[in-house]
Amino acid sequence: MNILIVGSGAREHAIALTFFRSKQQFNLFCCGTSTNPGIKQMTLQYWVGDITDTAAISEIARTWQIDLAIIGPEAPLKYGLADKLWESAIPTIGPKQSLAQIETSKAFARNLMKKYNIPGLPRYQTFTEMAGVSAFLEDLGENNYVVKANGLMGGKGVKVAGDHLHSFAEALAYCKTLLDNDHTFVIEEKLIGQEFSLMGFCDGKRLIPMPAVQDHKRAFVDDKGPNTGGMGSYTSADHLLPFLTLDDVNIAHTINETTVQSLMAELNEKYIGIFYGNFILTKKGIFVIEFNARFGDPEAMNVLTILESDLVTICQSMVLGQLTPAQVHFAPQATVCKYIVPEGYPDNPIPDAIIDIAAVKNKARLYLSAVNAVNGKIHALGTRTAAYVGVADSISLAEEISEKEIRGIGGPFYHRTDIGTETLIQRYVDAIRRLRGV
Repeated sequence: MNILIVGSGAREHAIALTFFRSKQQFNLFCCGTSTNPGIKQMTLQYWVGDITDTAAISEIARTWQIDLAIIGPEAPLKYGLADKLWESAIPTIGPKQSLAQIETSKAFARNLMKKYNIPGLPRYQTFTEMAGVSAFLEDLGENNYVVKANGLMGGKGVKVAGDHLHSFAEALAYCKTLLDNDHTFVIEEKLIGQEFSLMGFCDGKRLIPMPAVQDHKRAFVDDKGPNTGGMGSYTSADHLLPFLTLDDVNIAHTINETTVQSLMAELNEKYIGIFYGNFILTKKGIFVIEFNARFGDPEAMNVLTILESDLVTICQSMVLGQLTPAQVHFAPQATVCKYIVPEGYPDNPIPDAIIDIAAVKNKARLYLSAVNAVNGKIHALGTRTAAYVGVADSISLAEEISEKEIRGIGGPFYHRTDIGTETLIQRYVDAIRRLRGV
């Protein structure tokens, strides 16, 4: 069997390593945007180029006689790579272009929730021009709004009142900048609480959940600084999170299930791939921040590291519409994932820094991300560079492992030292207790 991974970041490195724990015999192939040496050493063929060039990749997949493909990043989904691969009779993990709108268009996602009365919808309006923007901002109130670009911007298209936008004038200027750059946008009420992600495997019929994960978008310690693609994340050994109850997770999963079923009904297409909601637990309950149509990054590293089931078998069952809960099992352990990024990231990262991973002891849990291997050296490409996942019986022990290993990476990089620490997590727990009035 020949398996193709599309993408060459840490998420795809984690997918590749998880495939290699399978007892099945297969050859691995990759189409990526750069040469990730961690992935390349596992592949029979490795192609570097534009992974949104759907015609080129589908032709390469036919040439390589691919039997199963999995699409890592969101951009190829937006441009219809899954459609092209299915047209070539290549079963694919990753939704078709129309279904991927659940992530690639925030307006589509919100309107779908409204049409099908899906719980967790905040007040919102969509805009294609400046008319009505001021009125809706004033209606929501000062410091009570969020502006979201209606498209893919690498997790950096969201501006929050009070954090990034400090007046209506700044909000209006940002909206105008989006329009000037051909982005429509959504304005929503600001939600206060704790965020979490709940991913699931979807086989076109049912959605099987994975452990809940909390990502950390802010660049600096104590959740300070600009938003990033994600500086790290953690899971609990019970697959909940310290501030969540089982009821909270069940509510989130029900929202995910309802959304997937509504999406398939709306478009008359089967959703085969990874689906998840990014949720926020507030005083008024659980709300949806956004939906995503692929594995999260860094969340994928947390859950795949502790996946005890055979990922190849899971993917085969997904494309056949035969996945069952019994096929999906995760170890009862906690994980903490931490990313290193170049100094100056995200606004002015040091270019072309060299990463030295020689001192990392357990490289099986090191996931290389935006890197390029040239003449035996690993060059950072200016964004998230490498992630390490610590695994243990508790979050605090997993954090100690992750912190020790990530510190062994050499070069002009930094990471958030607080992710997974007892101090930071207790702060989240206390915040939720105050919201619940406990």
